[in-house]
Amino acid sequence: QLQASGGGLAQTGDSLRLSCAASGCTLSTYSMGWFRQTPGKEREFVAAIGRIGVRTGYADSVKGRCTISRDDARNTVHLQMNNLKPEDTAVYYCAASRLFIPRSGGRDYDYWGQGTQVTVSS
Repeated sequence: QLQASGGGLAQTGDSLRLSCAASGCTLSTYSMGWFRQTPGKEREFVAAIGRIGVRTGYADSVKGRCTISRDDARNTVHLQMNNLKPEDTAVYYCAASRLFIPRSGGRDYDYWGQGTQVTVSS
């Protein structure tokens, strides 16, 4: 089971650190990804990290502002979001994939957590 946390209300330019904690599974055996979704829009890829952190990938919309990391000892994955913008407002989901290399497609992920709401005001 995956549980995302760390969302909240922020202002433009603020930072937030999202966390995804796992229970009942070992995250080190999965690539991990973050996705986001706003009402009426399709789920959007944000960032992903491969097993043992071998590779990371980011959406162009967040590149340079976000950093994904993993702490396998704590069975946790983080998404550091800096310089937040109103367009970052969304529900953020973490997901786990059995693939070694991180992917940006949602269908490549096997498990999904509950989302955490991020709201950025201007």
